[in-house]
Amino acid sequence: MENEVSLEDLPSLPNLSWLVRPCEQYKEEYGDCRSMKAKFHQYFIHGESKDCTQWKTDYDNCLLYRNKKDLEALVSVIESEKQRRNERLSGHYNNNVWEKRDTPPEDWNKPLPECLQKNDEVSYISIKLQEQKEGKEDTKSLCAIS
Repeated sequence: MENEVSLEDLPSLPNLSWLVRPCEQYKEEYGDCRSMKAKFHQYFIHGESKDCTQWKTDYDNCLLYRNKKDLEALVSVIESEKQRRNERLSGHYNNNVWEKRDTPPEDWNKPLPECLQKNDEVSYISIKLQEQKEGKEDTKSLCAIS
């Protein structure tokens, strides 16, 4: 592709430029957002139709950067992606029910309780692993493609 970013361009790109999607995805998102199915879904979930113009703006800015290397357009798309990401993760960041931790619990890999170990002994996967170890593996394939 003639418009791909070369390795020489990487140091000059703004921070978080990896967030930017291929331009065609912005066009697809814009079309999807404006479809009748999407409008019905938006009304059902949000009670109103959503504004889709940001997808079109991002598509135009993405093309501007791709074709003319306009860094201001790239920064605009990056800011838009950051905003989308923040909206998507807001439930996680605003969660005050669960206590966040920095490390896993001390006993994260302790053995399962006995009742769960018994259930595991008769699971399909466990039986198949045992058959494989004993060499009783069924060589017949259920695959229909020959």
